[in-house]
Amino acid sequence: MKLREDNGLISGLTELIKSGATTATDIAHATFHAIANCDDTAIFTSVTPERAFREAEASSKRILEGRSLGVLDGIPVAWKDLYDLKGMVTRAGSRILDQGPALVDAELVRRLTDAGAVTVGKLNMTEFAFSGLGLNPHYGTPRNPWDRKEPRIPGGSSSGCGVAVALGLVSAAIGTDTSGSVRIPAALNGIIGFKTSSGRWPLNGCYPLSRTLDTAGVLTQTVVDAAIIDAAARGLAIAERPRRTVRGIRLVVPTNAVWDGVEPAVLSNFESAIGRLSDEGAVIERRRLPVLDDVLSLGARYGTLVAIEAYELHGHRLLTTAANLMDRRVKSRLVEGGSISTELAAALRTSRGCLIESLAALFDGNTFVAFPTVPIVAPLLVLLENDDEAFAATNALMLRNTMIGSFLNWCGVAIPSGFDATGLPTSVLFSGGPGDDSQLLLATIAMEPLVRSSSYY
Repeated sequence: MKLREDNGLISGLTELIKSGATTATDIAHATFHAIANCDDTAIFTSVTPERAFREAEASSKRILEGRSLGVLDGIPVAWKDLYDLKGMVTRAGSRILDQGPALVDAELVRRLTDAGAVTVGKLNMTEFAFSGLGLNPHYGTPRNPWDRKEPRIPGGSSSGCGVAVALGLVSAAIGTDTSGSVRIPAALNGIIGFKTSSGRWPLNGCYPLSRTLDTAGVLTQTVVDAAIIDAAARGLAIAERPRRTVRGIRLVVPTNAVWDGVEPAVLSNFESAIGRLSDEGAVIERRRLPVLDDVLSLGARYGTLVAIEAYELHGHRLLTTAANLMDRRVKSRLVEGGSISTELAAALRTSRGCLIESLAALFDGNTFVAFPTVPIVAPLLVLLENDDEAFAATNALMLRNTMIGSFLNWCGVAIPSGFDATGLPTSVLFSGGPGDDSQLLLATIAMEPLVRSSSYY
């Protein structure tokens, strides 16, 4: 397992390239060597060596001539298989989705490529991105790297992203997050997961699940690395981001909604992290946030926007033989989405707008909400593969905390907070209000060393 570096792995690689100690081409060779020698063949669904070496060689030439594009120039990245890569079919973790080879790269792919990033392949995921556990019966389920004896789930839906970064195969993997699909695999794999606010990063050329709730995000080893990707994703020049102290940051810790079913180690590590932040001057405010209960109540009463919009997108497939080729658990959730009336869907959308507005006064750019990213550590894969009831219950529990922020259009950063007694990672989620992404990144850069001070042996 790779150890993090305070200044980020991406910055470290960039310095090696600039110093002449290595080249982008050398790094590309090392990346594909590592992928080829990885014993988990379910992480990548495809690799792109021809493209990668073309991009790496161009990067090496630029840097040799003093024309570097910035911190990302020559750095390998990989993409969840929702993003279009020119000339490749976007399959979204499915056997039935085939709209032909993409004519152009997705807009986000284009932006990172313009910043010098080297695309090395596509990563596995839950079919249609419709689960928080990461299982995939079509391409295999990537194994959580923290248990070498028994396969455990990687979290989803960006399952390959989480495992690829945790194993150090790439420094950054670009995913999507509709209800937790970046933050959950980050938590279960002991890495950073950054979910953006709606509209911060473009989703043109990214296959949807829920057009209302879909957001892009990235999984990395450090928050600094996530901030570097964020700048490139917005088409900005990548510069050194100023560090800030923890002192004066206000953290609201809710006393409701997110604590049922939380395992003792998750709770203990959360409280230890909050204690360290408090000792360094963060202002901790524990209070009830009724809006969180309201979000959960709406889902229980009406159903979810994700299910509604997933059915709108895929419901017609249930009437064809293609339904027989779907992951049965995904198919079941799609059927449930079809049972929600248009009136209930309208009520959900109206309620969402009201709840978001009701919290506008809470967020001021220096106030963030903190609670465990997920209530439990990664469960054993065998317990969920053949027991659909256990799968459904675990999926609901795994998604509960993260889906609240998605419904409210919060941005979020998941940071490792330690381990349980068996060595499985736990995680703390820090969330900011809609549009507070930059402030959240700066705050979590400062908080990260304190939150994860015991995160590595």
